[in-house]
This record gives sequence, C-alpha cells and structure tokens, in this order.
Amino acid sequence: MMIRKIFTPITRAAVGLVCSLALCIAAAQDYPSRPITLVVSYPAGGIVDLIGRLTGPELTKQLGRSVIIENVSGASGTLGAAKVVAARPDGHTLLIGSGSEISIAKLVGLKVTYDGERDLSPISLVGSTPMVLVGGPKIKANTLDELLAAPGAKPGQLTYASTGIGTPTHIAGELIKMGGHVDITHVPYKGAPQIIPDLMGGHIELSIITLSSALPFINSGKLKAFGVTEAKRSRAAPDIPALAENKSLADVDIGIWWGLFAPAKTPAAILQRLHKEFTEALKQPKVIAKLTEQGASIVGNSPVEFQAFIRANTEKYRKIVQSANIRAE
Repeated sequence: MMIRKIFTPITRAAVGLVCSLALCIAAAQDYPSRPITLVVSYPAGGIVDLIGRLTGPELTKQLGRSVIIENVSGASGTLGAAKVVAARPDGHTLLIGSGSEISIAKLVGLKVTYDGERDLSPISLVGSTPMVLVGGPKIKANTLDELLAAPGAKPGQLTYASTGIGTPTHIAGELIKMGGHVDITHVPYKGAPQIIPDLMGGHIELSIITLSSALPFINSGKLKAFGVTEAKRSRAAPDIPALAENKSLADVDIGIWWGLFAPAKTPAAILQRLHKEFTEALKQPKVIAKLTEQGASIVGNSPVEFQAFIRANTEKYRKIVQSANIRAE
C-alpha cells in the first residue's frame, strides 16, 4: 500500500508528461494547419512592413500555407505586440517586432499589458539599420562639430523630432544630447512621414529618423546628414560619417532592430520549424537586395542568440532611459 501511495503520483506525472510531449509532437507534425497571420506593428510602407511583405511570400512557399500580413499599428508598436501575446501559442500568429515594443515601452512607463521578454518567444533576429541625425534648411551648421557648438549660445532653442516618446529615435536623441552636452528640445511626432515636411519647411531644426526614410532627401540635398547612430558607417551611405567618429559621441552605437516572435509557450518543435524556414527566407536574393537597399544589415541568428541580443539591448536602453529620465507622458 505504501509503495502504491508513493508511486501513483509519480506515475501520473510521468504519464501526463508523456501525453503532453506526444501532443506537442503531433501539433508540430500538423503545423501549419491553417493560414498564418504575420502581425506588423507599424503602418504599411515602412521598413518593418517591408520585412513582412518580403518574407511572407517565402514562408508561404516553404510552409505550404498562406502567410497574411496584418498591420496593427499604434502606441509605439505595442498594440501589435499585445495582439500576438494574446494569441493562441500554436505558431499561427506571429510578430515582426522591434526594440520599441519589446523592450523600451515598459522601460519608459508606457501602459502595456505584457512583458516583451517574458510573453513572447524570440525566433530570429532579422537585422538592424542605423538612424541618422539630419537637419533642415534652417540649420546653418554643415558639420557635426559646428552643430554641437551651435546650441551653446541659446540653450533649448533648437528642436529635434523623433517618431515618438520612448521610440529608438527618441532614445538615440537623448544619447546624443548627453554625449555632446547639448541642450536641444525634444518634439515627438507620430512618424517620419510627418517629420520630413516639417524639417524641410523649417518648423523644426533637427531629427533622428531611420536612414532608409531620410536617404532620398539627403541625396537630393533637401536634408543635411550629420551622422549615423551606429558605430560604423552604413554600406548604404558610406559618405555619411558615424556620430561615434566624434570623440564626444564615441559611445553612440544604437540602431533599430527587428525580429520574428511567437507567443510564449509555443511548442519548441514549431519554433524550430519557424526558425529554419524564416532564416531560409532571409537568405533569398530578393530579400537581401531589398533590405540592403534600405540600409539594413541582415543577421538571421538562433533563438538563443536572439534572446541574448534582446537582453543586452534592453540593458543599454535601460541605462539611457534612466540617465535621461525618459518617461511616457
């Protein structure tokens, strides 16, 4: 009787574990069983949307099921992330996410209902792109040294636009302010399409935006480029210096990154399948060519490597947010 009392709970647990594993394996073998929704947390037309629309057709061919792109934009990407967090963890609802909604939103106090590191399973890092510090015609400075000296005479008189409070462009702007010891006023916008006309019209003086958004206007001479935010120059624009080339901004090394995520508790076998197919999609010549044109550096790493990358970047963001006292309004 004593032996029976001891072993019955153990046996039940073992049977439960075996059944659970069997169900996971069966689910993975049947995957995908219906169309896959790939949530993009930003509006159509941006680089995050482009990633989805380039990789979606490749995943459709490889997985044998339609991959439908769904743009769920708003609240610095957190609405789209929240939708995926709440989805059934079966691999049929995925997210192309960025540092903004995964890490920064929570750090700056945005009202999010999820934890980006706990409630999403990282599959693969797509890659990253630098941002660029640009000025409009109202700016007399033509070099970074001239620009850093300019605000000294009238602290707070110059303005810089970002794509929103707590976004990577805002984080980069505050990092530049701290490193360069300049006093420029932050003006949050909803996105680059709204910023660029105001820059060219002289309503604001400076902005930090993605290189891909700014490059056509830089090349046409309508905007001045003072430097990219990653440590090295971009292959897409090698004539634009890195801000880190200036001694006072040597620590500026921050880009915008994106990756593929699934809801937490998605079976490991499904995550492995998605990793295999997604990284294969990133290797396709068309995907490489289009993203490289946008100034992106493509990575395609493992879930473990991606998770370590997210943790390291979250700590980088945390230090900047705390030092600059960035809080959502």
